[in-house]
Amino acid sequence: MHAEAPASARCGIDTIEISRMEKFLADTPPEQIAQLFSPTELADAGDGPRRLEGLAARFAAKEACCKIFPRETALGTLQPCDFSVRRNNYGAPEIELSSNARAVLDRNWIETLRISLTHTDASASAVATAEPRLLDVPWFGKWFYYLIPYRRGVVLNNLHRVFGEVLPETELTRLAQAFYAHYVRFFFEIVKLPFMSTEQKKRFIRFENTEAVFAAHRKGKGVILLTGHFGNWEVSTVVGIAQFPQFKGLFHFVRRQLKPEWVNRLVTWRFRRAGLGTIARQGSLDSIIDLLQNEAIIVYVFDHHPRKRTAFVVVDFFGHPAGTSKSPALIALASGSPVIPATSWREPDGTHVLRFEDPIPPVECEDAGEAILQTTRSFNAALERMVLRHPEQWIWDYKRWKKLKGMT
Repeated sequence: MHAEAPASARCGIDTIEISRMEKFLADTPPEQIAQLFSPTELADAGDGPRRLEGLAARFAAKEACCKIFPRETALGTLQPCDFSVRRNNYGAPEIELSSNARAVLDRNWIETLRISLTHTDASASAVATAEPRLLDVPWFGKWFYYLIPYRRGVVLNNLHRVFGEVLPETELTRLAQAFYAHYVRFFFEIVKLPFMSTEQKKRFIRFENTEAVFAAHRKGKGVILLTGHFGNWEVSTVVGIAQFPQFKGLFHFVRRQLKPEWVNRLVTWRFRRAGLGTIARQGSLDSIIDLLQNEAIIVYVFDHHPRKRTAFVVVDFFGHPAGTSKSPALIALASGSPVIPATSWREPDGTHVLRFEDPIPPVECEDAGEAILQTTRSFNAALERMVLRHPEQWIWDYKRWKKLKGMT
């Protein structure tokens, strides 16, 4: 399959007549206008005689951005309302992305969109250009890739599944090398961690959108943190969670038994030493519901293929069918507990970020099985967005898409 044009060659152009915008505003209910234009866009356009030109230029910008992604726009997964125009501190127009648009840019290996606006008395025009994402690959990532190719075939196969349509082979190789460099850093950070002081650990990690967790927990139904193997998950759990003393004793990790047994005991001891509870994946539904009723925070690692067929449903993950645990959806629907996606990544300066997203509402259906299926799909979509944010820092060496019986 051939890669599309490189991101740097992509651009979108759109022009709209001012008279068409005038008719649209006159014929469209205010609530629909508010869905298309952000509050910032409506405020910047003002109420004066230049309002029509301002809104027309912003609409042209939305359409120009959509034209950069013809496939997603045709499928309806991307819409003009996913883009909005704001002015920066110098008065220049910038594109603000919805979470959905951000995921589309990440999937297409685009860092940002640049926009230029102009208008006359009769029409407004916009040009949008895409700036490709630049990925730094340190020398030890290249060295590891060529000399110690641990599961290199699995890594490349997985990367082809997700990025094969938009990245040439050379860029896929660079992404694989960046992934191996991430694991080298991961190892040295784990070795370094026990020798760090409390103050050093605090400076080692920062947090984003913690209010999402606090607000969810105030509802009194506990919280389900939906996460995966992002960044250095050891730093996120041991260092990051320790920064929330108000939740001491409330964090419980749902995890599978490890083999050999001595490894499992070591990991369990390490969790308990950090003040974190552990719950076995199998046969623990009632225990989890009880903990949530007591306002616990359940951390569920969601990017593995469950071992038992009865434990998963098959839903798309990056456009390919994947066996996905149905337990988080089942627990969320049964308990009414808020579900907060959580991710972490390493910044270029070596520090780490632990970010919490806004809650994902479960999908309510009359049919319980369909509700679990659709809710699980929405959880997978959240996981996709988190993987795409820093793709080199996810577990590409894991066989996430395993062959399922009855499927080719």
